[in-house]
Amino acid sequence: MYELGQHFKFDYKKIKPNPECVFQGKKYRFTVLTERLIRIEYNENGVFLDEPTLLIRNRNFPKFNFDVKQDKNYIEIKTSYFKLSYTKERKLSSSNLKVEILNTDKFWYYKHAEAKNYSYSYLIDNDKIKTIKSLYSLDGFVTIDDSKNNIFCEDGTIKNGNDGIDIYLFVYLNDFNLCLNDYFKLTGNPPLIPRFALGNWWSRNDLYDDLKLKSLVDNFIKYKIPISTILLDKDWHIRTYENKKHLKTGFTFNKDLFKSPYEMISYIHNQGIRVGLNINPTEGFYDIDEYFNQAKTYLPTLENNVIPYNVLDPKWVDVYLKLYIHPLDALEVDFYWLDFYTDESVADFLIKHYQYYDMKRNYKRRPMLFSYNSKIAPHCYPVLYSGKTKVGWESLRQISKFNVSITNLGVSWIAHDIGGYFKGIEDNELYIRYVQFGVFSPIFKFGSDSGKYYKREPWRWNMKTLQIVTDYLQLRHKLIPYLYSEAYKYSKDGVPIIKPLYYTTLEMYDDLLYSCEYYFGSQLFICPITKKKDYIMDRVVHRFYLPEGIWYDFFTGQKYPGNNNYVTFYKDQNYPVFAKAGSIIPLGYNDNLNDTTPPKNMEIHFFPGLSNEYLLYEDDGISSLYEKGFYLLTKIEYNYMPSNYTVIIRAIEGKSGIVPEKRNYKLIFRNAKKATDVIVYENKEKIDCKSYPLGPDFIVEVENVSSISQITINCKGKDIEFDPTRLINDDIAGIIDDLQIETLLKEKIDKIIFSDLPIKKKRIAIRKLGKEGLEKKFIKLFLNLLQYISIV
Repeated sequence: MYELGQHFKFDYKKIKPNPECVFQGKKYRFTVLTERLIRIEYNENGVFLDEPTLLIRNRNFPKFNFDVKQDKNYIEIKTSYFKLSYTKERKLSSSNLKVEILNTDKFWYYKHAEAKNYSYSYLIDNDKIKTIKSLYSLDGFVTIDDSKNNIFCEDGTIKNGNDGIDIYLFVYLNDFNLCLNDYFKLTGNPPLIPRFALGNWWSRNDLYDDLKLKSLVDNFIKYKIPISTILLDKDWHIRTYENKKHLKTGFTFNKDLFKSPYEMISYIHNQGIRVGLNINPTEGFYDIDEYFNQAKTYLPTLENNVIPYNVLDPKWVDVYLKLYIHPLDALEVDFYWLDFYTDESVADFLIKHYQYYDMKRNYKRRPMLFSYNSKIAPHCYPVLYSGKTKVGWESLRQISKFNVSITNLGVSWIAHDIGGYFKGIEDNELYIRYVQFGVFSPIFKFGSDSGKYYKREPWRWNMKTLQIVTDYLQLRHKLIPYLYSEAYKYSKDGVPIIKPLYYTTLEMYDDLLYSCEYYFGSQLFICPITKKKDYIMDRVVHRFYLPEGIWYDFFTGQKYPGNNNYVTFYKDQNYPVFAKAGSIIPLGYNDNLNDTTPPKNMEIHFFPGLSNEYLLYEDDGISSLYEKGFYLLTKIEYNYMPSNYTVIIRAIEGKSGIVPEKRNYKLIFRNAKKATDVIVYENKEKIDCKSYPLGPDFIVEVENVSSISQITINCKGKDIEFDPTRLINDDIAGIIDDLQIETLLKEKIDKIIFSDLPIKKKRIAIRKLGKEGLEKKFIKLFLNLLQYISIV
C-alpha cells in the first residue's frame, strides 16, 4: 500500500475502549462509554470493529460506576441516565431491545422514529435551506448510526466497514451541553481556528491583478476599515485550456495578473492581512500547471491527457499535496477554499481530511480550510460555507435561521456571503443589516459574484452607510479578544459560540418572531433584524424577547428586565445586542487596524448588577505552539457592589512573552457616574491612572503596565450608578422629533399621544389634525404607533 505519511496515521491503541466497559456475545456487543452514551452493535457473523471510522475517533473513555445484571439469556445495563434491556443473541427489534430513559416515561427502541429531533442546516441552495438530522431532540435522546461508515486504516487510507449494526445512543435529557461533551469526546474536539479568521474577510469573484488588489487594500486603509483576510476566487490561477475552456481546476498563478505571486502575498502580509486561495481539484489535473509532467510520471492520464480526480487513491492524494499544494504553501498561502459540493459525502470529506491533516505537518501554520459541509464530523474541519445566496431580505432571514441551527450538531464556525452573493437589488438598508448581522456571527465574510454593480466595498455607498458600516467593521476587530476567548472554550470544553434561544426557552422554537435569537458567546445575546424599516419614521419596528435575568443594550446601556417581550424602534445605526447583568466584554485594538495579534490596547466593558469573572485566552494565533503550553490565560474579576466596583486583572496560567510586554487598559463601567475615589495598584504598588465620565459611563485608564502583573482597580462613591430603564414613550418621542413636520404640530401630536385620553379619543384627535395640515402618511403612522403606547 502506498504510504501517505506519518501525520495521516491513526493510533489504534488510543481508540480501543476500556475492556471493563464492553459486554459481548456471539452476535451482539455493548460498549458503555459514559453514563449518557452507549454503543450498540449487532452482527450475524460476530464481527465487531474497533478501528476509527470517518466519524468516530475515540472510544477509550474512562471507566465509571454503572450496574450490569445478566444471565445466559438476558442482559441489563443501568447508568444514572438509562437502563438498557436485551434478550441475548436476538436480532435487534423493538421487542427484544429497549432503553428506558430514567426519571421520564420515555423509551428508545431499535428503529425508533425520533420524530422530535430538531434538524440542522448544512447548505443554502437557491434560497432553500437543506437540513438533516441533528443531535438536538425534545425527547432528550438521539442516535448516530455509524453502521455503513468507512473505516480509517492505520496508515490513513480507508476501507469499507462491515454489514452489521453500529449505533451510538446519547441520553442527555434536558442538558444538551452534556450531549455535545460526549459527542466531541467521541468524534474529536473542535480545533482552535487561527485568530485572523475572526476578523473581516474579503472575497469576490472578480478578476484581480497586482494593481487592483493593491488598490483594494489601499482603500481599506484609506477609509480606516480593518480587514484580516483576502480570499481570492478562482481567477487567480490559469484557467484557459486549449484557448476556450475556463477550468475550475488549476494551481498555477496566472502571471499575466500576478507577476510575482510571492511578492504580492508578502505585500498583503505586511499590511497585517492573510491570504486564502480558491481551489477545486475535482476536474483533475491539466497541462496548464507547471508540475503536470512530473505528476504524469506517478499517475495515469485519460485519453485527453488529463489526470482524473481520485481522492480514494493514496498515490493521487500524495501527488496532489506535494506537487500542487506544497508549492503554494511555499509562497506562504495561509489557507485554502475548497470550492465544490458534490453531495458525495465520503469523497468530499476525504479531500478535506487529507488537506487539513497535511497542514499539520508545519506547526508554524495552524490548519484551517474553507469549504462546504460534507456532513461527516463537520465541526472538525473549519470553516464551513453555507452556500451562494441571493441578495435580498429573504436571504438575510435564511442565514439567521442557519446560524441558530448549526449548533444542533455542535458546529460553530460557519460563514455566509455578507451582502448576499448574487442577483437581487443592492440596497443601503439591506447592506447595513447584513453587516450588523455578520459582526455578531461566528465568521464575517464579504462575498459576491463578478459584476461591477455588486457593491460590497463600504466606500461605494453613501456617506451615512459608509460611516455606519465602518463603525461596525471596526467593532468586529475590537471584539476579537472576546471572540478568541470564546473560541478557546469551544475548542477546549465544547461550549458553542452560538446557542439558540430555544435551548433555554423551548417554546420559542416555532415562534417566527423570536426563533432566530441567540446567545453569542457567554456574555452577549443577539436579536437579529431581518425586515425592512418603516420609511416614514425611518426606523424598523422590531419585536424581540429577552430571557431570564437583567439585560442591558450593549450600545446605549438601557436596562431591560428579562423574561419579557419588547417592541423597539431601531434606526439604521442601531442593532439589538444585549449584555447580561455583570457581563465582562474584553475588546482590544492595535495601532495597525488589520493586526489581529493580541492587542496592546485593551478596552474592557463592565455592566452593573452582578459580580462576575472572565477568562481572557491568548496565544500567537497562527501556530500550534499553544498545544505545547505557549499561551496566556488572564482572569478578569469583577466584584460588584452598588457604588463600589473592584476589578482585578491577573495572569493565572501559561507563559510570558505571548502578549505585548506592556499594555494600556481602558476600563469602561457602564451606566456609572463619576466615582469620587479611584485607586489603582500594579501588584502592591499604587500607580497613577486617568478617570473621567463619558456620557452614561465612567472610564478608568491605566497605561503602560506589565501584561503579567496583577492590576487592581477600585472605584467608589455615592450613588454612582445609573438605572436607565428603557421606556417606549422615549422611543416614540424620538420618532416625532426626527419627522419632517411643522414644530407646532409636533407639540399638538405630543400632547395627544402622551395624554391620559382613552385610545379611541386619541385616534379621533390625531385624525382631526389633518385639517391643520398633518399629511395622511403621518396620520397613518401615529395611528399605528398608538398601539404601542397603549401597552405601556
